[in-house]
Amino acid sequence: MSQATSQIPADVRERVIAAAAELYLQAGRERFPTVDAVRRSSRADMNSVTVLMREWRQSQTTQAAPVAVMIPDAVQQANAAAVAAMWTQATELANQSLRTAQAGWEAERQDLDDMRSELATGYEVQAAELETVKGQLAETIAALDVAGKQLADSAAKLTAAVERANTAEARAVEIEHRANDLNAALVEERKSHASAINKAEQETTDLRGQLAAAVAELATVKAKAEAADQSHQEQRKAAAQETLRVTERMAKLEAERDTARKESSAAREEAANLRGQNEAMKSQNSDLMKSLGKTKKV
Repeated sequence: MSQATSQIPADVRERVIAAAAELYLQAGRERFPTVDAVRRSSRADMNSVTVLMREWRQSQTTQAAPVAVMIPDAVQQANAAAVAAMWTQATELANQSLRTAQAGWEAERQDLDDMRSELATGYEVQAAELETVKGQLAETIAALDVAGKQLADSAAKLTAAVERANTAEARAVEIEHRANDLNAALVEERKSHASAINKAEQETTDLRGQLAAAVAELATVKAKAEAADQSHQEQRKAAAQETLRVTERMAKLEAERDTARKESSAAREEAANLRGQNEAMKSQNSDLMKSLGKTKKV
């Protein structure tokens, strides 16, 4: 076993030799299997297969017969004729052995040439496979680049969506605070208007009472005036003026009461609008958060 063969792991050697023997049997022992075929079958590297196949092929080739040695001088002097005959026969045997060895060498040289050709073919096949793998790798890298860009775009969109969601949430919180403030102001306004309305109603009631008293007093004055002399004309005139003053004051109070009611109604409508805007913003925020959740899952 050569040094190169000893460096090959035992399991690789077993796989290569078994694959070579199997392929040799499949070919009916008529031709040796190629290096590339053994490499594919054994799934070993090209260098290991090349070294092991060279030794395996040599083991399958018949070795040349050894060449006869020279006849010593003492034997030649003892019997020249016999030695000459033996020498002739030995020379013939040596030549035959030489021819046999030459034939073996030629066969081995042919095997080496065939192996070199197979190696060249195998390397060309490997080079073509390598180019194919390189092309596939380049396509994979390009696909990964596209996927990376798409992932970056998705991340940017997700970031933008998160920012929009945060902005919408902040806006919703701000609107909710504003709505709460407006609700509180509306409550205070309602309390204030209610107090003003109550006061106006109380004043109206008082004025109605005063008016009723004035009407009663006017009736009394009229009754007295009808029974009295023309000297009472001035008293009737004063009573009429007092009645007009009371009537005007009551009309003014009723106008103030109507104004307070209108302001209260406007405040209630504004509060309703703010509640509607708040509900709309909450709905938009909820839809945006749902959309953001779907984007994160993708």
